[in-house]
Amino acid sequence: MNTMTKIAVFVSGGGTNLQALIDAEKNGALGNGKITLVVSSKPDVYALERAKDNGIASVVLPRKEYDSIASYSRALADTCTDAGIDLIVLAGFLTIFDEQVYEKFPNRILNVHPALIPSFCGKGYYGLHVHEAALEKGVKVSGATVHIVTPECDAGPIVLQKAVEVQQDDTPETLQKRIMEQAEWKILPEAVRLFCENRITVANNKVYIKGE
Repeated sequence: MNTMTKIAVFVSGGGTNLQALIDAEKNGALGNGKITLVVSSKPDVYALERAKDNGIASVVLPRKEYDSIASYSRALADTCTDAGIDLIVLAGFLTIFDEQVYEKFPNRILNVHPALIPSFCGKGYYGLHVHEAALEKGVKVSGATVHIVTPECDAGPIVLQKAVEVQQDDTPETLQKRIMEQAEWKILPEAVRLFCENRITVANNKVYIKGE
């Protein structure tokens, strides 16, 4: 019996989180998880080079080639279904999709957000905007959250969180780098491994992890 969990990683840019997952897989840290597909919303992004360098199939689905979110979402869902994907991981995927993807992959889409949800999340909070808002507020800790993706932005059940200290002289760029290195690149592979080991259960919009 094949127990491999096939993973699709959705990207829109450089793919640093994709690289963290690729490295984790090579180190055996994804359990039986295997990245079998990279889906990019843009052509010519560096994430596609990372996929190619590691022998991972990739497909580019540019949002502008579809006339609606619905037709784009259908293409995403069909692409992953046809590839036999078990888990979708959003790694800096900046394009909105609709319920067609959620319905085909219920509780099977993970996202990493560069803050401790429910702080600094929701519409407009992505990339450096998140860290700008955190510094403006003067928080002493920020961090990253891996959550299950639901139709409401950044509101799905939380799988893992990791706090990172904010330094007094931080810029949005230095804080972003520290959160990536100390939190995102650690908890995203860990959450994927927990999923692949069937240790994640969702009830009442909360995640329960078996064996913890």
